[in-house]
Amino acid sequence: MTHQVHIIGGGLAGSEAAWQLAKRGIKVRLSEMRGSGEMTPAHQTDGLAELVCSNSFRSDDDDKNAVGLLHHEMRRLDSLVMRAGETARVPAGSAMAVDRDVFSAEVQRTLEEHPNVEVVRERIDTLPTDGLTIVSTGPLTAQSLAESIVTATGQERLAFFDAIAPIVHRDSIDMDICWIQSRWNKRTEASNEEGDYINCPMTQEQYLAFHQGLMDGEKTEFREWEKDTPYFDGCMPIEVMASRGIDTLRYGPMKPVGLDNPRDTSPEFPQGRWPYAVVQLRQDNKLGTLWNMVGFQTKLKYGAQVELFRTIPGLENAEFARLGGLHRNTFLNSPMVLDRQLRLKGAEHIRFAGQVTGCEGYVESSAVGLVAGMMAAAELAGETWQGPPRTTALGALLSHITGDAEADTYQPMNINFGLFPPLHEVKKKQRKEAYTSRGKEDMGAWLAQLEAVPA
Repeated sequence: MTHQVHIIGGGLAGSEAAWQLAKRGIKVRLSEMRGSGEMTPAHQTDGLAELVCSNSFRSDDDDKNAVGLLHHEMRRLDSLVMRAGETARVPAGSAMAVDRDVFSAEVQRTLEEHPNVEVVRERIDTLPTDGLTIVSTGPLTAQSLAESIVTATGQERLAFFDAIAPIVHRDSIDMDICWIQSRWNKRTEASNEEGDYINCPMTQEQYLAFHQGLMDGEKTEFREWEKDTPYFDGCMPIEVMASRGIDTLRYGPMKPVGLDNPRDTSPEFPQGRWPYAVVQLRQDNKLGTLWNMVGFQTKLKYGAQVELFRTIPGLENAEFARLGGLHRNTFLNSPMVLDRQLRLKGAEHIRFAGQVTGCEGYVESSAVGLVAGMMAAAELAGETWQGPPRTTALGALLSHITGDAEADTYQPMNINFGLFPPLHEVKKKQRKEAYTSRGKEDMGAWLAQLEAVPA
């Protein structure tokens, strides 16, 4: 099949870009390295759009949450990632979490069955010299292609470490100690009768021993060239968080507030029946057989992980489907090297999309792939691209990537209301609702003008 756009990378962003182009009648060649005998340090399969870290797309609340608003906007633009996410959805309270295998399979099936998409298992080592191209190789770009990108941009690539949380087999969790509940009992229609999270309670003595174990546990050694690489706060290894203070974890991933332990029948409760600390697990697949340890990204070595995590009440006999890990992410200094249409300055036939641009998170990566596909479609149609307003989540994210952020201090960013034009005239307690309301209204107005983009 003769292609009109070449997409390099079959992750979330590349898959979404391919879908947006294909459904507009544009022929796409989607090159994916995995499946050609190559693999990355973090992936475990050759499936398109494999989720390598959490299985959560975070909050699905589009009334007062920035990422929920981004979900809303992507659905209005017929996002493949959102479609597949609904098919693969598992209970997670007000969050959107998916069975990662079902999700990947649905994305791959949809693209492989589309007559305008050719999925090719091949490694691309250099940037193409001509032809419309979208590079969406993500933070685990192969070394040869990464070097080609560095040569083309004239900039040293930036990097940070990204840690992966362990996954536990459900039938190895002691439910005589643990219980199921969502914080403050908040649940969605997909929830089971009790809640969405398995909670492992800790006493003060147990917590302090666990904290010390994190400090003392054997950790992954960095290579010399990796030692100055910063972490991204959204995926901070738990032992790094623990090093910031004895109570940091109790105000972060191990906070007990809103979790009422039904196993605790003591006559006096200084804070109701909240434990001193709690480890939460979230369902990771539709069968409910795998649960991931929320916020437990780690760089502990495998043996240290098993030894320490089995001291958590209820996980004494835990069997791990996957232990935590650590990999090095790379991304562009996008405000410096990309234009407002995600094109590489000096080589405008090449666009970048996804996490390699410096957006952070599954949803954000997919969203940038979505608009990159729309931009390429408009260019092929000879139309002038008019992007979504900055008051929308999509517009705010694009503005951050392509110029609003300071190039000297550019770091990966999740979507958040700090990227939106401020609403100082609105009272603070009402601003989140005001941001989402304004964003929905402006998104609707922008969509009404999209006839310029070929359908």
